[in-house]
Amino acid sequence: MAELTGREGAAGGGGRHVEERDGAGTAAGALTPAGTGKAGRTPVRRVANQIPDEISQNALLLEAISVLPQNYNFEIPKTIWRIQQAAAKRVALQMPEGLLMFACTIADIIERFTSAETVVMGDVTYGACCVDDYTARALGADFLVHYGHSCLIPIDATHGMRMLYVFVDIKIDISHFVDTVRFNFASGASLAFVSTIQFVSALQAAAQDLRPEYKVLIPQSKPLSPGEILGCTSPRLESSVDAVVYLGDGRFHLESVMIANPDTKAFRYDPYSKVFSREYYDHTTMQKNRSDAISSAAGAKTWGLILGTLGRQGSPKILEHLESRLQALGCRYVRLLLSEIFPNKLKLFPEVEAWIQVACPRLSIDWGTAFSKPLLTPYEACVALKEAEWQKTYPMDFYSNQSLGPWTVNHESHRPPRPTTRQTKSSQPRKEPTLEKSTNTASLPMSGRGTEPS
Repeated sequence: MAELTGREGAAGGGGRHVEERDGAGTAAGALTPAGTGKAGRTPVRRVANQIPDEISQNALLLEAISVLPQNYNFEIPKTIWRIQQAAAKRVALQMPEGLLMFACTIADIIERFTSAETVVMGDVTYGACCVDDYTARALGADFLVHYGHSCLIPIDATHGMRMLYVFVDIKIDISHFVDTVRFNFASGASLAFVSTIQFVSALQAAAQDLRPEYKVLIPQSKPLSPGEILGCTSPRLESSVDAVVYLGDGRFHLESVMIANPDTKAFRYDPYSKVFSREYYDHTTMQKNRSDAISSAAGAKTWGLILGTLGRQGSPKILEHLESRLQALGCRYVRLLLSEIFPNKLKLFPEVEAWIQVACPRLSIDWGTAFSKPLLTPYEACVALKEAEWQKTYPMDFYSNQSLGPWTVNHESHRPPRPTTRQTKSSQPRKEPTLEKSTNTASLPMSGRGTEPS
């Protein structure tokens, strides 16, 4: 039996175990005292949750991992360690369809090297917004591993469900990509590099090689990683950028940055076929289709509000905002919960004159003309309801922290208030406890934290 044991080696011995997490949900470095912390002792920096050697160097585990593609980083040792730390009993695995072929192998490895059983979630997973902790919890899972997407849904938002995001970093022939850029662009050109999360590491490495010859920009639309784009979220580029280069297969994500930057030339490098191509997008037709849909919906008296239920795709905060706007205008509306939105489904509601879908903006942009009634994004709805102005450049800011309005998930109006950490000192002199009362001070609340010692 290749069962790995316990929690030996957790962040080193001596001192309190400290784990800090950054915005992406990964463990950051922790500063742990070496010894008793007396004056004159130098603190030793250790990495919180460092994977023990008995896992990372386990010969049987490494042999099991070897059957997976060597250029795909599934972070198996880290997964095993996190599952052991959480003492998880049932682990749910969620993957996009392109990775499902590896699901059974990974599930077998997890069950062999931990005491947990696994469940492979087979429902469609389009992107990082589809993290489905609700279904995982309904299946009895206490730990969810989401593969192939970034930490769009914070790990502290999935209450009662331990989360691990595995980006599945993919190694590619970086030298061929670099040579292709050199062959196609004159020295000194200003280039913006973007990609999906799987190729962000390769993107950074290529940019480093090319910077002596080119002005290479790695744009960022927080909370996404530098260079990362989504189908609904891409940064606006400066007019000085000569071209945007997308590293990845397919056009879905590329079209996002093209919509956000209609005046910038766009190119795509496919790391699998090694084909480099100039890409085009019909901005005029898209803008006309969306403008016509808004105009058609503007006079509607009965609206349908669709909240997407595919994982965490739908935003209740956006839905509430749209409801309040419709109420203020005296419009009737009906709520509808749907995991996927099809034209024939919406035809079952003939009394609805216009729809607003709080799911994926690209559904309306790409497929809106397939529906018999206007199917608006939250942004388009705000324009139709005279709450926002039509933008000359269509905004692709659905998950951006610097969004233009309340039609987006992370707009400041939807964020919870930050807790106040600074304590105001009392202006009154401190009263020393009497002898009788001081005997029980250990059981009194301290600094507002119950009985926890300071």
